[in-house]
Amino acid sequence: MIHKCPLVKHSDRKTALALKALGEPRRVEILRVLRGGPRAVGEIAAEVDVSQQAASQHLAILGDAGLVEARKVGTRNLYAIRPDGFAPVEEFMRSFWLPKLAALKEEIEKKR
Repeated sequence: MIHKCPLVKHSDRKTALALKALGEPRRVEILRVLRGGPRAVGEIAAEVDVSQQAASQHLAILGDAGLVEARKVGTRNLYAIRPDGFAPVEEFMRSFWLPKLAALKEEIEKKR
């Protein structure tokens, strides 16, 4: 049996999915709407000014990226932000800033 090594680590895939999802302005707008609390697709579509079908497609991509989750309430789904879904993006961004901040701190401490 041959085992294939994944070319991309699981955490890198999650980061890539999240960044790709965030790269579309309507999805960012949907996330801004959801900051106010859980909403149904129709409410989201109305606030973002897209069709319900388009809103559903955007929500599916955000869901696949782990950024939103759906909860069944009666006959409809309510969508909400998954704060922990942003952890891979935060970690990715920190990988750029932490070395810069450490270098800045070192430079400031030298001048004291």
